[in-house]
Amino acid sequence: MAASSSHGGCGGGDDDNEPFLLGFVVAKLVGLRHYSSTINGRESVSLVREPLNRYDANAIAAHNRRGEKVGHVDRDTARVLAHLLDTRLVAATHAIVPKHPSGKNRPKPFKLPCQVHLFAHPASADAVRSAVSGSGLSLIDTGHAEFSFSESAIVQEQTKKSDRDVDRLFARVVKEGEGRIKPMEAPEDVVVSDLFEHQKDALGWLVHREESCDLPPFWEEDKDGGYQNVLTSQKTKERPLPLKGGIFADDMGLGKTLTLLSLIARSKARNVVAKKGKGTKRRKVDDAGQESRTTLVVCPPSVFSSWVTQLEEHTEAGSLKVYMYHGERTKDKKELLKYDIVITTYSILGIEFGQEGSPVNDIEWFRVILDEAHVIKNSAARQTKAVIALNAQRRWVVTGTPIQNSSFDLYPLMAFLKFEPFSIKSYWQSLIQSPLVKGDKAGLSRLQNLLGAISLRRTKETESGSKSLVNIPPKTVVACYIELSSEEREYYDQMELEGRNKMLEFGAGDSIMRNYSTVLYFILRLRQLCNDVALCPLDMKAWLPGSSLEDVSKNPELLKKLASLVDDGDDFDCPICLSPPSKTVITSCTHIYCQTCILKILKSSSSRCPICRHALSKEDLFIAPEVQHPDEDGSGNLGSDKPLSSKVQALLELLKRSQKEDPLSKSVVFSQFRRMLILLEGPLKRAGFNILRLDGSMSAKKRSDVIKRFAMVGPDTPTVLLASLKAAGAGINLTAASTVYLFDPWWNPGVEEQAMDRVHRIGQKKAVKVVRLLVKGSIEERILELQERKKRLISGAFGRKGGAKENKEMRLEELRLMMGISSPAWGR
Repeated sequence: MAASSSHGGCGGGDDDNEPFLLGFVVAKLVGLRHYSSTINGRESVSLVREPLNRYDANAIAAHNRRGEKVGHVDRDTARVLAHLLDTRLVAATHAIVPKHPSGKNRPKPFKLPCQVHLFAHPASADAVRSAVSGSGLSLIDTGHAEFSFSESAIVQEQTKKSDRDVDRLFARVVKEGEGRIKPMEAPEDVVVSDLFEHQKDALGWLVHREESCDLPPFWEEDKDGGYQNVLTSQKTKERPLPLKGGIFADDMGLGKTLTLLSLIARSKARNVVAKKGKGTKRRKVDDAGQESRTTLVVCPPSVFSSWVTQLEEHTEAGSLKVYMYHGERTKDKKELLKYDIVITTYSILGIEFGQEGSPVNDIEWFRVILDEAHVIKNSAARQTKAVIALNAQRRWVVTGTPIQNSSFDLYPLMAFLKFEPFSIKSYWQSLIQSPLVKGDKAGLSRLQNLLGAISLRRTKETESGSKSLVNIPPKTVVACYIELSSEEREYYDQMELEGRNKMLEFGAGDSIMRNYSTVLYFILRLRQLCNDVALCPLDMKAWLPGSSLEDVSKNPELLKKLASLVDDGDDFDCPICLSPPSKTVITSCTHIYCQTCILKILKSSSSRCPICRHALSKEDLFIAPEVQHPDEDGSGNLGSDKPLSSKVQALLELLKRSQKEDPLSKSVVFSQFRRMLILLEGPLKRAGFNILRLDGSMSAKKRSDVIKRFAMVGPDTPTVLLASLKAAGAGINLTAASTVYLFDPWWNPGVEEQAMDRVHRIGQKKAVKVVRLLVKGSIEERILELQERKKRLISGAFGRKGGAKENKEMRLEELRLMMGISSPAWGR
């Protein structure tokens, strides 16, 4: 089961483990006169650890909201905070300078008071309180008489502002004039293709967002000539910088890449004009004295080929200089600034995050575009932190699926956009996430207004569903329900009964979470049984984990079994970073993490398993053994001597019927199990189909070659593509096909939508048919139920009015739902 359905935290993502506000300590910001940058009253301050500071190893620098250093936290407070930050006892801090006396003739102060708000996970709260009180500092918590004097927006939300006042402010945030933005043409000297009307509208909106000098949302000019954030009460003398960028969330297949290329081309054209003239307007220049208008595009590796193809198809050859920052790459930032576009991947940024000499980190980019930006939905992942830290004048989030599991997926996007105060996790939790989780209608209304202020989203069809936004043939989605054979049903029912009994044996939620890997193992096997018994070991008892918690250090077979849990499924995520595990580690208590993630946890004072709270040391961590796949020789002979499963037989019948109707028609078969794709090769080849396979184990070049071969037309060209849902779900054009088979359902409806829309997109000439293959009376039907809950959340978030309230998505309830166990929380 996909761990990504939760929203962060070391304990698996449940709300009970989310960091909460313990209180605040009053510190001093010192050395202010040593820095030219200034700070105003009620201004948020970023605290940055400087462990290599030659004067004080505990040093903590203070930066103003523009990212400029203004001073340091006083030594006594820094000594305490440094320990809390370095050991990760404190999950987050938020500092703010209270209102202080100001005047034209007042000299710049040597020091200023500063409130440092401390956020901690429940398990660390007592340790933080003890560390603060033991140091002589005073923690002003919620029960303290002075707590109401906090300048934090969260505290003001709790103690001063009523919900109705806050909701009224959110209702005002959408700019009325933005509905009248004029459409815009692409520069003809760069872009050779004509834009559709919806792309011209989008280009006009993108340009308006980049060139508008409007105050950021929630900021207003006050009577004294200064500026105030009406939501947080923060004040400043200097005009806040405009929010140049936003969320470009058009439906997949509507040509977002071409629209973005038009935006980049327009910047280049304006730059040429600016260099010819002698304007006095100050512009950002690079080290060579030339104005830099380089755009950094960050995307998954699978999208590289899409950008290259779009450039070749839609722009004048050589009009835009492009550098692929991948593989062997330059370290010279002056070299990169010679290009109009630099394309790199999220993983490259993650690798170079914090590295000295990395040019991508040193450059102030004219524009950064995050393509398929839902990749950074996990705020704890290294690559997410890397993109948030990028220095850029204009920032764009581009994704057709901005929400995949929960509204918390949007928080990292806000952090990247620098949209204050929502770029601070605690503010997002208080103002948006908590009301949504509680089912408060006001929470959904706030989210809608917020997205309405900074995002553009159009779907292929109008709200009535009767008219297509662009001239793309229609897409229909049908379900093909399959009955298992008596033998398959016996295997399936026995496994499901064992799984339910195990869940009931675990009893309470805490016990289930302690046995999380065991439950996931059952769910994985049930899903595989729906596809083909050949995916599972034939010895039934070998499938079943023990009746109690087992220690993998004494059971190498269990270690192999748990390693196969990660390898067999395309959808297992590390519960800490919510990304596919990198260097998979299995703990002695049978839980699975990235090596980097769990080692960070062990460095903290808790040193416990985040899921079951079992005490851990480095000796309790085991590298997952490599899983051998003797069947992956490309011959497609896996299980060739066994009868075909009911689902494989159904697929073959559907493919034969489609081929009979149109011999040249092409189909894509998606599965999340790579071994299932390999198993399908044999039967399809024997049935006479010319097939190709596309999965995550292939290099970017090999994937690109497969896509090009699949697009070829003719009597002897491939007609069926067997594709991994993740490998082919983003940035790939598969319009050569007109039929899509979803061989097994995915937890996340957004990922399935991405897969369908690789086929149903601009350039498709035929009506597209999507067929879901579903086993009756199985876990697959329950997965669809979970999908529907998530779809209602996604459609509601971007709605202008009304919408379904968000259900509390807890991993525990999802586990119970998958095993078919009734739970009051799901209204069953």
